[in-house]
Amino acid sequence: MKDPKRVLFVNSEIYPYLPETTISIVGRYLPQGIQESGKEIRTFMPRYGCINERRNQLHEVIRLSGMNMVIHDIDRPLVIKVASISSARMQVYFIDNDDYFHRKTIYEDAEGHFMEDNDERAIFFARGILETVKKLRWKPDIVHCSGWISHLVPLYLKKAYKNDPIFSESKIILSLYGEYPDCAFAGDMKSKVPVTGIKAKDIELLKVPNGTNLAKLAVQYADAVIMGSDTVSQEIMDFVTSRKLPTLEYTPIDHPEGTYIQKYNEFYDKLLD
Repeated sequence: MKDPKRVLFVNSEIYPYLPETTISIVGRYLPQGIQESGKEIRTFMPRYGCINERRNQLHEVIRLSGMNMVIHDIDRPLVIKVASISSARMQVYFIDNDDYFHRKTIYEDAEGHFMEDNDERAIFFARGILETVKKLRWKPDIVHCSGWISHLVPLYLKKAYKNDPIFSESKIILSLYGEYPDCAFAGDMKSKVPVTGIKAKDIELLKVPNGTNLAKLAVQYADAVIMGSDTVSQEIMDFVTSRKLPTLEYTPIDHPEGTYIQKYNEFYDKLLD
């Protein structure tokens, strides 16, 4: 009997840890549905400071924590926490760091401004997940990225980790939601992203570091795209078309119940054939 296929979910939001949005609802129910279809899953999200650790019973995974990552010449410790959604028989891993994820808001400050270090938070999140999955020695067949803070994962997988036996055969699926297209990242974002294996020419799109170009960068290194909402900008949709990627059109997540999970699962299978 064949081993089950493995899907790594890289989510920006998961309900009930964050309020109900399209992304957080998909983050909660898609992994459960995929697991119930017979695949193995692992699910990651950031440990934002607004998540109540006691109420949600988060605890640190000591054997996975303790790595340091250098971002912009500063060593930052990676802390991994985990919680269970018992009704779904599903664990959620959280990427944590005091400097990046302990403030009480998610992406914007109290005045509603996009946080100045959101670029570094995305870098830390992406690299933290990939290093943790390596430590788990868990080889995903599919890496499914959802939400803008996951948008550097395809780049790192295709460039920095392309020869790593854990990831070398992984297919990258990107769900696009059209969030924060006009947000501006730090002007020097392009200089912070590279690690061994990534050259300046690989991230030309970040010359103008904004939400639209970050989404395009994710598309550039993805193997397939899912339209997660009907608010994705025409500019990004045209870029997807120009890449000739397998694309799953938008399916409303509430009509009828669970249809999108079945469609996503079939899309995974087609990509793996």
